[in-house]
Amino acid sequence: METNIGITKKNRHAVSVEMSKLLADEFILYTKTRNAHWNVEGSDFHSMHLFFESQYEQLDDIMDGVAERIRTLGHYAPATLKSFLELTHLSEYAENKNDSLGFIKELLGDHESVIEFIRGNITPFAETYKDAGTSDYITGLMEKHETMAWMLRSHLK
Repeated sequence: METNIGITKKNRHAVSVEMSKLLADEFILYTKTRNAHWNVEGSDFHSMHLFFESQYEQLDDIMDGVAERIRTLGHYAPATLKSFLELTHLSEYAENKNDSLGFIKELLGDHESVIEFIRGNITPFAETYKDAGTSDYITGLMEKHETMAWMLRSHLK
């Protein structure tokens, strides 16, 4: 059955394409945060292990929400590693030591990249594609990433 939510098919497709890129970014960021959780070493191991766990749990919820928003728009969410790697704006992995500061710097840069991508889509989603719902949704996501980035950045002071 055709999706009829007051947004043209063409506009729903355009928004879904950008949301698929966001989902890929979220998946890569989630995976990199899991890597930090599993592989962090050093005298701050325990606290950082728990910190990275709290971050990947938030990203897991974010991924699910982004995928469900794509489905709400009447499209299928990408769900393969290959598609995520083709769609993402992020690098899959940087060669670092397994210390918390290295992981934090890399993850912070990724969150900031996601924030910029989201910020660049808020107005087009609302104005160009007439999708205030997705625009509002990603505004909330941007705020979540800003908070997560602040938490990471605070470790670097």
